[in-house]
Amino acid sequence: MAVPTFVDQVTLRVTAGRGGNGVASVHREKFKPLGGPDGGNGGPGGSIILRVDQDVTTLLDYHHSPKRKAENGGHGAGDHKNGSHGHDLVLPVPAGTVVALPTGEVIADLVGPGTELVIAEGGKGGLGNASLASKSRKAPGFALLGEPGEELDIVLELKVVADVGLVGFPSAGKSSLIAAISRARPKIADYPFTTLVPNLGVVSAGDVTFTVADVPGLIEGAADGRGLGHDFLRHIERCAALVHVLDTATLEPGRNPVDDLDVIEAELTRYGGLADRPRLVALNKVDVPDGREISSMVLDELRKRGLRVFEISAASGEGTRDLIYAMAEIVMAARAEKAAEVVERIVLRPKGIDSDEFTVRKTGAGWRVRGVKPERWVRQTDFSNDEAVGFLADRLNRLGVEAKLLELGAEEGDAVLIGHPDNAVVFDFKPGIDAGAENLSRRGQDERFQDERPAHHRRREIQEHLPERAEGETRADVARRLDRPEEYGPLAYEIGSDEDPDASDEEAWLEQDPGE
Repeated sequence: MAVPTFVDQVTLRVTAGRGGNGVASVHREKFKPLGGPDGGNGGPGGSIILRVDQDVTTLLDYHHSPKRKAENGGHGAGDHKNGSHGHDLVLPVPAGTVVALPTGEVIADLVGPGTELVIAEGGKGGLGNASLASKSRKAPGFALLGEPGEELDIVLELKVVADVGLVGFPSAGKSSLIAAISRARPKIADYPFTTLVPNLGVVSAGDVTFTVADVPGLIEGAADGRGLGHDFLRHIERCAALVHVLDTATLEPGRNPVDDLDVIEAELTRYGGLADRPRLVALNKVDVPDGREISSMVLDELRKRGLRVFEISAASGEGTRDLIYAMAEIVMAARAEKAAEVVERIVLRPKGIDSDEFTVRKTGAGWRVRGVKPERWVRQTDFSNDEAVGFLADRLNRLGVEAKLLELGAEEGDAVLIGHPDNAVVFDFKPGIDAGAENLSRRGQDERFQDERPAHHRRREIQEHLPERAEGETRADVARRLDRPEEYGPLAYEIGSDEDPDASDEEAWLEQDPGE
């Protein structure tokens, strides 16, 4: 089996990177047993980007390797460390690549050098528990998962970007002509269908430079798939002008340049979209025997049709200069009409508004909920964590999903499906029932942080009971002095008198330390 060297159409499956998961972590430090949540967020997944590269001329690489995937985002870590961003995967494509869905819907037409198309957006990273903390949920014991990246099949179709297209029957001399007027070196032989792939050549006419495409030979029925024309007619769709290369020295019986022109024009009409292109006619091979005579016989008839006709010889170069300048004239006029193209980064799906809207409808399996937020929340939930499931239930309740289900007649125990039928998540409807672990607190709330610390609690109790204790001690002191005055002294005395118990102590101190 022959290995293809030129591929102009391929189906590609692209998968963007998944976002990294957030992490549930608690800060650990000496003397701080409950330092608070410090889980970081997951990084976003890498996107897949198509970029026009002038050095690429075929889609051959994607023919051999039709599945491409971008890098996933990194997971979060403790100490508020976020995950790394997944690297974008840039796929180089030739200028003139048309991007479409398998249904035939055209997404973008990549023409300008450097033009980019974000064909698949990377998934968002999940939030860590540090980002989920709030006044009522001080230390979440869960984190959100990263979202999957976009995944889709696309069809890449190359339509060669050329200013002038050469069309004609096989062996009419199209490859010889492009070799004569440019530096292109296509395969040339004396048998039909020598050219199997489009050839491009750069032609200069004074200060004007333009490209010419040599399309494989067309035959009657090419628009229906006969010969090679059906596969390559797309390559002349972008051409500003068409040049009919007619063979004046054909040896096939029943053929002449006028009939060849009518057949090719009929095929172009059946293919469609080319009626407005200016036409030039090149009567080739006038240097061979009988070639000039046949050319003279059809020259007037072709000119009566309003066509500009040139008698040329691709082998000797005769007449090619006038043909080149006629091509340049048409190209310059087409460029003047066409506004300058601005290279831009094309985004396939701009980020949509994070709408609160959702729909609920009755199905045979239960109730189906569809909406941007509910479906995204489901993708972010770790269903192995009861607290995370409770957090999801709270979010859906605040959005109004539970109220809408009750309004439409949903009953406890009914199945509720959230998301697309292919990957929906099923719940049993339980209105008004908290889903938090053991119902010890609000869903998503850590009961440990609701209790006050013991030392602080003791200090507050002491402060509250100080006045009461002081009053009690005063009463006890009065009672002792009344019961045993000989031990505790009188209830009242004058400072410095003989009854003052401190006076005797002061005299004794002075006797022991008389000073100077």
